Amino acid sequence: MINKLLSATLEGVQARKITVEATFTKGLPGFSVVGLAGSDIQEAKERVKAVLLTNDFKFPPLKITVNLAPSDAKKSGTHFDLPIALLIALNKESIEQKELFVFGELGLDGRVKSSSQIFPILLSLKEQNLIKRAIVPTEAMEYLQHIPDIEYIPVNHLQEAISLINNPEKNRQTYKRDFDGEKLDISNRYYFYQKEYPQDFSEVKGQEIAKRASLIASAGMHNFLMEGSPGCGKSMIAKRLQYILPPVSQEEILSIAKHQFLDNQTPNFKPIRPFRSPHHTATSASIFGGGSHRAKIGEVALANYGVLFFDELPHFSKNILEALREPLQDKIVNIARVNSKVSYDANFMFVSAMNPCPCGNLLSKRDICRCSESEIKRYRNRLSEPFLDRIDIFVTMQEVDFSDKATLNSKDMHEAVCLAFISQKRRGQKNLNGKLTEKEVDEFCILDSEAKKILSQAMQRFALSHRSIVSIKKVARTIADLKNQELITREAILEALSYRRRK
Repeated sequence: MINKLLSATLEGVQARKITVEATFTKGLPGFSVVGLAGSDIQEAKERVKAVLLTNDFKFPPLKITVNLAPSDAKKSGTHFDLPIALLIALNKESIEQKELFVFGELGLDGRVKSSSQIFPILLSLKEQNLIKRAIVPTEAMEYLQHIPDIEYIPVNHLQEAISLINNPEKNRQTYKRDFDGEKLDISNRYYFYQKEYPQDFSEVKGQEIAKRASLIASAGMHNFLMEGSPGCGKSMIAKRLQYILPPVSQEEILSIAKHQFLDNQTPNFKPIRPFRSPHHTATSASIFGGGSHRAKIGEVALANYGVLFFDELPHFSKNILEALREPLQDKIVNIARVNSKVSYDANFMFVSAMNPCPCGNLLSKRDICRCSESEIKRYRNRLSEPFLDRIDIFVTMQEVDFSDKATLNSKDMHEAVCLAFISQKRRGQKNLNGKLTEKEVDEFCILDSEAKKILSQAMQRFALSHRSIVSIKKVARTIADLKNQELITREAILEALSYRRRK
């Protein structure tokens, strides 16, 4: 008789269903785990043996072989402890639950503990419609309850799991927990957001054009570059964008939490989009993910559905800036290693800041620029045309003046973003304006006759590339949404053109 239970392992960010099966044959007593099991699973042999012996179970004096199928996939994770222990403890009984998944790490006292991989695995299995019921650690329910439509059987101890394995109805529970904050109901879909602004735009004095550009960029999740002298408020504006971004769906909150678990962070499930700001000395592997044997998640994937902020943009490695073109265009990053090929979602809003020259004083009215023409040219040439062509909004910041006052606050800006968000979703858009595909641009970015005439003149005068034209339409669509206009007007196109980069 061969008993089987289901579990799963992670391949990148996707879960793969694994069948855990055990045989007990006569021969020299031994215990082996086969099927490309990682070192953490091999260590499970000693944990499982110790747990069973200290909890009044007799370890079978047989040759025990545990197989993890399919055998061609590498497996890892301490959550395989519980299914292996259950198969050995119930070696004389028949396990009747064929579609029951089991996850849990075992302490030497028999306590069932959680691990960082359980949430990403269950969420991925749910997204693939592969899971309906699962035995899980009770302590994991604090975050697993956010994943809907799974029947959970929470257990605290190995003994409890054994008593429930063939009678799951005894402790079956269906959980569903809503998220904190405000909620929008748009076409029977819920979107969540918070009215909390720990860093407020009211603290930014002056910079009216930059704040207007920030509002437009946030409402459509457009890529955004700020150029200006040191201390004019570039980083200050970037750090406040996180709190005025559009609401998030349940799927987006769960995806953000999954990436945080993969980065060994504990998510709080708040409806706030992530903000990642790597230093310009960061390596390519830390930005995009990587590793010699197993590809790990990087800053680009951790910024998914949020903001990736590059301060001092030209100081980043040219290799990193050029590699960033792929996720900016395709919203995905691919990592190829000898042992694995992994793809991560990278649907983020790219925000960057730079000085006008190496010393930073080129645009200053008070300080003298110390840079030569060749130094300025070399500094600017670090940013290639194909890279810059993927940025929708460019703003040149003004120097701070003593008379500057705060005119906008984050609360008002966030309300405007939410109204624009509602317009986009009611129009039937799956993606926000800044992330529209070319087909979606043709469908949703409809210009009136005056706007068409202005755009046609701009194409001829500025020799705009096809990508630039699409970008202008997307920015103009967001400007029109902020004014609650159905068609893109002449004024919207003119304002969108004003945010194009001056060559």
